Amino acid sequence: MKVQERTVYQGQELTDVVARVRETVHIVFTPDGGVGAVLGDPGGLDVLATLPPLYPEWLGDRRFCEVHGTRFPYVAGEMANGIATPQYVIAMAQAGMIGFYGAAGVPLPKVETVVQHLGSVLAGRPNWGVNLIHSPQDPAQEDRMADLLIAGRVPAVSVSAFMDLTPAVVRLAATGLRVSDSGQIVRARQILAKVSRPEVAALFMAPPPEAVVAELRARGRLTATEAALALRIPVAPDITVEADSGGHTDNRPLVSLLPRIIALRDRLDNLYDHGQEVRIGAAGGLGTPHAVAAAFAAGAAYVLTGTVNQTCIEAGISADAKALLARADIADVIMAPAADMFELGVTVQVLRRGVMFGPRAKQLYQAYRDYESLEAIPAQARWRLERSVLGATIEEIWSQTRTYWLQRDPVQIARAQSDPKHRMALVFRWYLGQSSNWAITGEVSRRADYQVWCGPAIGAFNQWVEASFLAEPANRTVVQVALNLMEGAAVLTRAHQLRTFGVPVPAAAFRFVPRYLA
Repeated sequence: MKVQERTVYQGQELTDVVARVRETVHIVFTPDGGVGAVLGDPGGLDVLATLPPLYPEWLGDRRFCEVHGTRFPYVAGEMANGIATPQYVIAMAQAGMIGFYGAAGVPLPKVETVVQHLGSVLAGRPNWGVNLIHSPQDPAQEDRMADLLIAGRVPAVSVSAFMDLTPAVVRLAATGLRVSDSGQIVRARQILAKVSRPEVAALFMAPPPEAVVAELRARGRLTATEAALALRIPVAPDITVEADSGGHTDNRPLVSLLPRIIALRDRLDNLYDHGQEVRIGAAGGLGTPHAVAAAFAAGAAYVLTGTVNQTCIEAGISADAKALLARADIADVIMAPAADMFELGVTVQVLRRGVMFGPRAKQLYQAYRDYESLEAIPAQARWRLERSVLGATIEEIWSQTRTYWLQRDPVQIARAQSDPKHRMALVFRWYLGQSSNWAITGEVSRRADYQVWCGPAIGAFNQWVEASFLAEPANRTVVQVALNLMEGAAVLTRAHQLRTFGVPVPAAAFRFVPRYLA
């Protein structure tokens, strides 16, 4: 029916209203006693409620955007081994979002070159950064990376996989702290801590331990002013709650983990009374607008995506690996031993479909657990590992491994000579490291050994973009993926708003098909 040239939308036609999120919608009582929605002037109809324009930019915490200088509360995460490339970071920053370079596993000289390049291209922008991953086997690596990030004036650092606070993280948070003319404590760089456990989140939400600050001060790594100010504010003003995701993950469901961390934040804010409310973001499983909308509805200040960006053209991984990812479904993932924390039994979530890395890496870890040295492995078992997993003899691998560590960290070789178990770990970690390189370079002869970090979100994403322009990896850019996720989340949020007011919203209104967005 028509009311003063404005249509009262009901049933299937309501999808048009839902999609036009940037326009005001009036929820009205219709002449037949129902509830409908009107775009524009409601005429003589009784208005039940009015929904103002809704923009994707407004879905999260606007303070996040103000602090980081972004248009959208959206972060593209730091996929390791440089898969999150400089081009990836630049594209996100220029589109009004945040991108993090995936420095984990990248040699420091290359990271330094990348930081210099990004600092030049993105000069003056605060919305870009670099990842610092926890290195419990090599604390000196963390310190060297912290030195590099501080010297390079990187405006944001995403710290991930940490199980405890380390001096390197505290130094990144504290170096450059100052008091503004208005009396506010100003950070030289923003710290975003990616966590999946409440006890770890609590460490980053609190001021750093006094003992750690005192030690850094005594060593001359912090000034007196920096040390004093550090004890007055949380280590990280942004906490990214990472649910079931690619790579390092505890496989926690976001709907359980996010509220838990938000409640913890509220308690700690009251406890410390530092006047700086910590923002809580969400990551893990965010492969569709539905997941993004749900995260914002649950209270997330921002969202961070990872796995879905790996198939984009800016991602530093081979077209062959991207094609495998583009065919994956939600169950096509598996947990496998992690290269960086192999000895500790830590696992990462990786692609299963089309590759054999997961089962083969597990064979290596089983051998590591069962035997005290390479020489102790029975001849038949050793032959099977060399033939079916490693693809080379242990002697050949040790020669390569020895050369690598003599250049990077000779201490590892000295330890291996006195500790046969450590020597075995280094040999097996060769396979875990090379498997990532083979996926990045597209070594098709070792396709079965590709190690590709991803979570179930890739399957949900592939299903969502099917039959759209994003179905082909060649059309996927990190910006188009981000814009469509955010636009779709806004549309779904509007559909939910209308339904809560009693408007009969059809199921079709909760479907958002990707389209090119400027």
